[in-house]
Amino acid sequence: MSERFDTVDIIRVKRDRGTLSPEQIDWTIDAYTRGVIADEQMAALNMAILLNGMNREEISRWTAAMIASGERMDFSSLGKPTSDKHSTGGVGDKITLPLAPLVAVFGVAVPQLSGRGLGHTGGTLDKLEAIPGWRAALSNDEMMAQLADVGAVICAAGAGLAPADKKLYALRDVTATVEAIPLIASSIMSKKIAEGTGSLVLDVKVGSGAFMKNVDDARELARTMVTLGKDAGVNTVAFLTNMSTPLGLTAGNAIEVQESVEVLAGGGPSDVVELTVALAKEMLAAAGRPDADPAAALKDGRAMDVWRRMISAQGGDPEAELPVAKEAETIVASADGVLTELDALSVGVAAWRLGAGRARKEDAVQAGAGVRLHAKPGDTVKAGQPLMTLLTDTPEKFDRAKEALEGAAVISPEATAIQPLIIDRIS
Repeated sequence: MSERFDTVDIIRVKRDRGTLSPEQIDWTIDAYTRGVIADEQMAALNMAILLNGMNREEISRWTAAMIASGERMDFSSLGKPTSDKHSTGGVGDKITLPLAPLVAVFGVAVPQLSGRGLGHTGGTLDKLEAIPGWRAALSNDEMMAQLADVGAVICAAGAGLAPADKKLYALRDVTATVEAIPLIASSIMSKKIAEGTGSLVLDVKVGSGAFMKNVDDARELARTMVTLGKDAGVNTVAFLTNMSTPLGLTAGNAIEVQESVEVLAGGGPSDVVELTVALAKEMLAAAGRPDADPAAALKDGRAMDVWRRMISAQGGDPEAELPVAKEAETIVASADGVLTELDALSVGVAAWRLGAGRARKEDAVQAGAGVRLHAKPGDTVKAGQPLMTLLTDTPEKFDRAKEALEGAAVISPEATAIQPLIIDRIS
């Protein structure tokens, strides 16, 4: 079969800062998925996109072509609105766990297709797999039945959704092109639009523990994704949220589940509660429930009821004891004063090195490993007081984890202004 375009010509267009036509984009994604375009050619095109960018029409068409590479889900038969949340990833970001059941309390279905962690950012599925018996892989029929019955599901995305993205993502990872905003935006949004949700709230993290280190880049990414969502008919809103310090007091798998359950029981750290409630309000408003009161549903146990049903439906035991790491080591404050900084990236890397994360997709993770924080920026501390506890089953990992934490905690004589958790809202 003769091909419509020549790959080298397409690379040359982006190399020379030109604009790809809709037909060229459709062919490129399809030909790469079929194996006609070689990895080294796609790598060159990705690098040209990273360096020279894409306009709104190009990004929108690229996303549509990625969606067209696979199946699209359809939730219209549920008879209730659907809403979803996507976070660009951070340290201690367990928000999906309390959020999905909380939104489902109000008759909105939450089809939360989640991923695994890679590097210092934890994966939602890894966290939930710390619960004995819980399984991530559901068929489309199982997913629909659970959404109809329980109202919320957190599971792995099927291989049929945007298969072009899976191939492209792996290539971006090994060619230093992950940071290209058009490619990040189209990667996230192709999966979310193919997932068929009616509305979408994006949590774009900014700061040391996030993918986007500065507010300008994060705002550009958020605007690009909101535009893509709206172009595809999905009601989309984005928050920019602070990831310079970890969310909550835990970074790991089982310990983040435990903290999520505390939030569902009406307690938990104030920052986790604040972000969970803010995102829930936004999801509910987008789904036509502007008067819902998610804070009340956390306090009175309704969200916890949905959580138990959601975990049970996927084979998990919501009452089971969670795995606990065999070894623990505590890091203490070096001086009296105010903890003014606690670097999210350092804590994330330490948790990863302790066994909570993976370096390669095929690596196993330890359910009990991670970092438990005893103080957050703004807290007054005394010399010798515990700042954090490192947890692992393999004590030989402590030294490398402690290296990651050198200089992570800054203790000052005076308090400094604490940055707000929610920086901006983009609609």
